[in-house]
Amino acid sequence: MKGKICIVTGANSGIGKATSLGLAKMGATIVMVCRNKERGEKALNEIKEEINDDSADLMLVDLSSQKEIYDFVKDYKTRYQKLHVLINNAGVNLSKRTMTEDGIETTFAVNTIAPFLLNNLLLDTLQKSSPSRIINVVSSVHARSFHFDDLYGEKHYHQIRIYSQSKLATILLSYELTRRIEGSSVTVNCVHPGYVKTNMVRNFRKFVKYFYHLVGLFLSSPKRGARGSIYLASSPEVEGVTGKFFNKKKETKTNKASYDKNLAREVWKLCTDLTEGKVKK
Repeated sequence: MKGKICIVTGANSGIGKATSLGLAKMGATIVMVCRNKERGEKALNEIKEEINDDSADLMLVDLSSQKEIYDFVKDYKTRYQKLHVLINNAGVNLSKRTMTEDGIETTFAVNTIAPFLLNNLLLDTLQKSSPSRIINVVSSVHARSFHFDDLYGEKHYHQIRIYSQSKLATILLSYELTRRIEGSSVTVNCVHPGYVKTNMVRNFRKFVKYFYHLVGLFLSSPKRGARGSIYLASSPEVEGVTGKFFNKKKETKTNKASYDKNLAREVWKLCTDLTEGKVKK
């Protein structure tokens, strides 16, 4: 991975931090995208100390804000001329319904809109740097249907349904992007990291937190959870492989709804409309 530049979102803790460290150890230059300055700097310094290198970088972005995403992309393109790997790792799973400054439900904004924007706005840089790779961290727990009529849970907000729907949307968009850039040297794949003990539990309800801690001994560590992302980012075995879903390192199938091309186009149009048409329909 020497000479490669990789963006990892949600890189200050958990799987994102472990992914950043793993790729940095392989010689890649890591751009850690984090929301919180203090936690981001702490993680950055820890990684620099462990790899005994100063090549890692930190860029602060609130991924729930489209303006901050646009500003980040502009800043990134000024500071870096290339991008070889984009890992959309950041995600939320919120117990309460909240809305962003853009008028979008927060889980959908962070889990779906943010990677949709980053993939498209950075696509030109990825193409100029090709062969390059996009990895979207999703979940095997993705919805079997998409509710356009209750996208933000206004009728009924259920944490797991909203989360799993956002992950289905990201898988649909990943497959659609693969079709739209067919023939290019940019690959797009999704990965389920396994069931990992991360800080996402802080957003769960009390009884869910209690259950989570009970089963915590059976959950994977962030280091193990990062293996799939690192594999897809670096392994020659998957060079040229695109439009696939991996459970950790194993290619597998997603559910029937995720392969619905008409649904994928509808979700693409929805996301384009929600981002004020900045991405091609």
